[in-house]
Amino acid sequence: MKNTALTETHEALGAKMVPFAGYNMPVQYDGVNIEHEAVRTGVGVFDVSHMGEFLIEGPHALDLIQKVSSNDASKLSIGKAQYSCLPNDDGGVVDDLIIYQIKEETYLLVVNASNIEKDWNWISSKNDVGATMRDLSEEYSLLAIQGPKAVEAMQSLSSHDLSAIKFYNFVVGDFAGIDNVIISATGYTGSGGFEIYCKNDEVKQIWDKVTEAGAKPIGLAARDTLRLEMGYCLYGNDIDDTTSPLEAGLGWITKFTKEFTNSEALAEQKRRGVERKLIAFEIDERGIPRQGYDIVDGQGKKIGEVTSGTMSPSLGKGIGLGYVPTVLASTGSKINIQIRKNAVSATVVKLPFYKG
Repeated sequence: MKNTALTETHEALGAKMVPFAGYNMPVQYDGVNIEHEAVRTGVGVFDVSHMGEFLIEGPHALDLIQKVSSNDASKLSIGKAQYSCLPNDDGGVVDDLIIYQIKEETYLLVVNASNIEKDWNWISSKNDVGATMRDLSEEYSLLAIQGPKAVEAMQSLSSHDLSAIKFYNFVVGDFAGIDNVIISATGYTGSGGFEIYCKNDEVKQIWDKVTEAGAKPIGLAARDTLRLEMGYCLYGNDIDDTTSPLEAGLGWITKFTKEFTNSEALAEQKRRGVERKLIAFEIDERGIPRQGYDIVDGQGKKIGEVTSGTMSPSLGKGIGLGYVPTVLASTGSKINIQIRKNAVSATVVKLPFYKG
């Protein structure tokens, strides 16, 4: 089990620690609902240093990224970031990721912790253009400072005007007394804020100053409820090696203006139309949907499976994601979730669940 540079800090704060993607991670401090509410109404800080970071450099860096990623990275410029995915050769997804353009020929790829080795091997296997690749995952830490009060609370820690950093843009500068930190207006909560990339030996100072400035420590459990209220996909749950980006509602990051891995087959799938879609649903009565629960029709026949589900702290009702046949995927469609012995009525809704 690997530790982040802040593991001892989390333990000293009384965090409940769990194994996650090979790391010893804080799942909660004061309780999921309290932490969730802190991010929706104030500001919280997550240690997400388990995420992977790859540096792709050189004159052919963009060529490699364009080949392996579904989105059009030629639209990036220095100081901009882009959400994308890595399609595999069989119509599925190797991983989803964020791509940052750091310099003219330097890109940072941020990948999921559980897929670091898989992604590295996959991108390396496609690197016949001579791009320079470096795995920085063990050297860098990542903090997500999230919530509507993030700018106000953190402004005293940087000479940069944090309110001027637009969504999916970033600056490299000073933060909490450390220079050359990436301050990125990104995050997976839907409540605004920043992600801070720094070296492992710098993160403790940043964490301490961020919490002193009013950010509440938040665990992975609330991170999951926050992202699910927005309908953001979680790799391993809602997308994986068997799910097409088009089935998962990720057509907006799948650009057929260029060639990329399996792009011909995905373009054909788009032309034909997908047979199943990832839908969002709300439970109509009492009940909490969980990953793996069957989605059934009115006759009790299985038509799909819940990929993510929870009791929404913001909405006070059961919400979830899951794949169903396309004919049942339109907003307002009625489905049932098999919760133990009961087929509980649910309605297909438009994302996000949480409107803010």
